[in-house]
Amino acid sequence: LGGLVIDGAIRDVAAIAASEFPCFARGVIHRGPYKDGPGQINVPVTIGGMVVNPGDIVVGDEDGVLAFSPALLGGLIVDASEKAAQEQDQLAATLAGTLDRSWIDAALRSKGLTDIGSRRDG
Repeated sequence: LGGLVIDGAIRDVAAIAASEFPCFARGVIHRGPYKDGPGQINVPVTIGGMVVNPGDIVVGDEDGVLAFSPALLGGLIVDASEKAAQEQDQLAATLAGTLDRSWIDAALRSKGLTDIGSRRDG
């Protein structure tokens, strides 16, 4: 077991945070869980609208958690690498002042913003 994802609340947050065990939950509560309810193992579950199937790869960080079939791993690695390269290029263009903002301006205009490009000082 490499971590815990729960569609509910947890307690003992300080101890969990101090451990090396990753835990993702919706919230924190002072009361412990009921331990006498029904349950199943190795069945699909839905957490936050995302279906997680037995055998799925689950990854998460401070920004969230996602799950996917191992069959998709190769394509996702390629897609993530391409996205990271695009973001690095965009950051470099932003820092250099050469970012093409025309698509942003067009999107804002389509939403009714008419004063694009002006800045107010002070």
